[in-house]
Amino acid sequence: MTCKYSRLLTAMLAVLVFFPSARAIAQEAAQPVKNNKTARVRPESRWHGPRWMERHESINARVKKGNVDLLMIGDSITHWWDTDGRKVWDKYYGHRNAVNLAISGDRTQHVLWRLENGNLGGISPKLAVIMIGTNNHTFDHKETAADIEEIVELLRTKLPETKILLLAIFPRGDNDTDGARQVNMKVNQQIAKLGDREMVEFLDINDTFFKEGRRIRRDMLPDGTHPNEKGYAAWAEAMEPMVAKLMGEK
Repeated sequence: MTCKYSRLLTAMLAVLVFFPSARAIAQEAAQPVKNNKTARVRPESRWHGPRWMERHESINARVKKGNVDLLMIGDSITHWWDTDGRKVWDKYYGHRNAVNLAISGDRTQHVLWRLENGNLGGISPKLAVIMIGTNNHTFDHKETAADIEEIVELLRTKLPETKILLLAIFPRGDNDTDGARQVNMKVNQQIAKLGDREMVEFLDINDTFFKEGRRIRRDMLPDGTHPNEKGYAAWAEAMEPMVAKLMGEK
């Protein structure tokens, strides 16, 4: 072998050593994130979405005005209290100095970021209601449950006088064979234990949205995920006794 070809072969071997194959990269990316402190504490903004940041900043502006007794924290399911659920919101929460801290499309990591970046500034509500995690259904359920635990811990640290009502993630899909629903059910099984903590209650109202055979009630969740006005009314009614209790009204 000539010196020229020897050097070429050496260079090719070096490339193979230092640059993993596409399959190796794919396999590494497919590995589940380990459920440990480092993996789960992962606040993340959605800075690339201008509407998301506008919503975040508008929440911060409202919170700065004070007079906040009730928080609703979540994703689109909670965000849409502002639209499809507006009449129901006004009836149940309009007199309770309630603020909607939800943003459509959010995952647990986005909520963590928002709560650390102004959404809780200078307030001490009586109650914070949390329902988050349905957009994490492509993640490992243990990771999602750990994130939700981190959200609860963050609220307890930043708002020590505020009681927390943690809701089970709402059902999605037509029935229990739906893959996303199965993930949410596993998350709910894990986060239920958080209701044993001081100042924290866990509430599962998911039966409200089922008909026979645990099939989704399309008259309440027409797309299999988001409530319509009837769904929001059913949600508010099912949650009301606990909300009134935790706010010291009963």
